Amino acid sequence: MKQRFKFAASAIAFACGATAQAACPTTIGVVVPMTGPAGQYGQTAAKAIQMAFRDLNQAGGVIGCPLDTEIRDDQSQGSVGVDAARQLVDIRHVPAIIGSIISSVTLPVLTSVTVPAGVVQISPASTTPTLTTMAREGKTRGLFFRTITSDALQSLATGQFAADLKLKKVAVIYVNNDYGVNLNKEFARAFTALGGTIVSATPYNERQASYQPEVTKALASKPEALYLIGYPTDGATIVRTWISLGGAQKFLLNDGLNSDEFIKAVGPRYLAQAYGTSSGTPPSASTRYFAAAYPAFSNFSANAPGADRAYDAAALIGLAIAWAGKADSASIRDGIRRVLDPQGTMIGAGPDEFKRGLALIEERKPIRYNGLIGPVQFDKHGDITGPFIKWQIVDGKVKNLGEVPVGQIDSLKARTGE
Repeated sequence: MKQRFKFAASAIAFACGATAQAACPTTIGVVVPMTGPAGQYGQTAAKAIQMAFRDLNQAGGVIGCPLDTEIRDDQSQGSVGVDAARQLVDIRHVPAIIGSIISSVTLPVLTSVTVPAGVVQISPASTTPTLTTMAREGKTRGLFFRTITSDALQSLATGQFAADLKLKKVAVIYVNNDYGVNLNKEFARAFTALGGTIVSATPYNERQASYQPEVTKALASKPEALYLIGYPTDGATIVRTWISLGGAQKFLLNDGLNSDEFIKAVGPRYLAQAYGTSSGTPPSASTRYFAAAYPAFSNFSANAPGADRAYDAAALIGLAIAWAGKADSASIRDGIRRVLDPQGTMIGAGPDEFKRGLALIEERKPIRYNGLIGPVQFDKHGDITGPFIKWQIVDGKVKNLGEVPVGQIDSLKARTGE
């Protein structure tokens, strides 16, 4: 599946010169799941990326050109994602790819396509610690970034939240891929360090007709709550099966189940004691802008998982191109760090803030993008750190309950040997 999204030149408040015209527009590849188990995440991310580029274009564009996207559907499958990325790199010659959403697609795209081709890749939602390990071993060549925290950190936050909820005996059912395996492992490390017990841990495979065997196995351990690590479609089926077989209606959920689709499919009345954690930041001018503008642009909720991080991923690429003055991969790789300069002038999200930031870049003055996920910094592995938001499903809506602060995460890291 291929989708093309262009922004009309007439909407851009500048005229491209003859030289710039030859290279216009600047096209960035996007590889996300528009269909398959993670399709909802890809759809919301794609819209957020489009919105970020629209905002940059309304601010005047970068290097004399509008930004454009070429969006490919990876269908939530690694092999499809690799084929899509290869076409974008080999045929469209994109200098950067945003994606994928799920780690089981991001990893093969990184190892098979972007790193060998020397192309920047930035994921808004892939959380596996394997990506950090690869970077530590030099296998990403500094070309990979992600605007979401590693599972190793998110699992610590979830373990801490479970302890705060006074949970003692938890069963885990997790999707049997790199994402689920790592999240389960790191949660167990944190939860047991805080005095909890994992009474069972059961993997499941996606797209099964029934999950009754997995649920029956988990229920045999008589847990007081279920920690479910999965995606909305399969996750909803598992929870409905859990409830029908008499399981306790108390749930811990991974960030991917912070989803209107999941809540509607299960039924809000069954999720009154459903809790989770997600990477997040306190409200800011940037988050308020996104909350007001994104639903009208996309017809999705501004709380859609990964949407804010996809917007920031696109914004960073656009600003990096502006700083570098050219749209090649090496310049984008270096420019991403330059537009997060701790000593730079803070600029936020949205056309007005981008216009201010682009003017500062034109004057070669340092900027620090303070987007929807806050004034983050990438470490040498391309990772960011917390904080994390604690949430609960209340009357069918996700309600924020506060933060698990960075200091608490750091303390738990030391305690668990992370």
